[in-house]
Amino acid sequence: MTKEEYQIKDYNMKFYLYLVLTFFSINTYSQNNMKKIITTSDAPAPVGPYNQAILTDGTLYMSGQIAMDVTTKKMIIGTIEQETEKVMENIKAILNEVDFTFENVIKTTIFITDMQNFSKVNKSYGKFFNESTAPARETVEVSALPLGANVEISVIAKKLD
Repeated sequence: MTKEEYQIKDYNMKFYLYLVLTFFSINTYSQNNMKKIITTSDAPAPVGPYNQAILTDGTLYMSGQIAMDVTTKKMIIGTIEQETEKVMENIKAILNEVDFTFENVIKTTIFITDMQNFSKVNKSYGKFFNESTAPARETVEVSALPLGANVEISVIAKKLD
């Protein structure tokens, strides 16, 4: 082969290598940004047309969790503290499904049916977070929650860098 033929062949190989790398980069990007449905039998199954959580681009969007026991499929009847702790255990089960912990939680929304229970809910909720790295949050009083729940909590969590 002549020097020119080697240069052309080298150019063609670089071009094909570039194409292959570009294809894999685009494919990997697309797969990382796809919506992944997250489900676990360790948390209550949805009672409507929604999923327990969605993972996309390293962020987990969790549907609101209530104090339903997964084995009995019944609401926990007890104190507001017991109900809140069961909600947090259900959240933990979904976080565990994607290898997240409460440290990954960046935002929560708490819905309660009686703002008089705020301090009790807050105390039970607080047991699951490190105060110095606790997520952003709002607490909202609502007139009613599904299945007669007194507290519901939704979560957004992010994969740590």
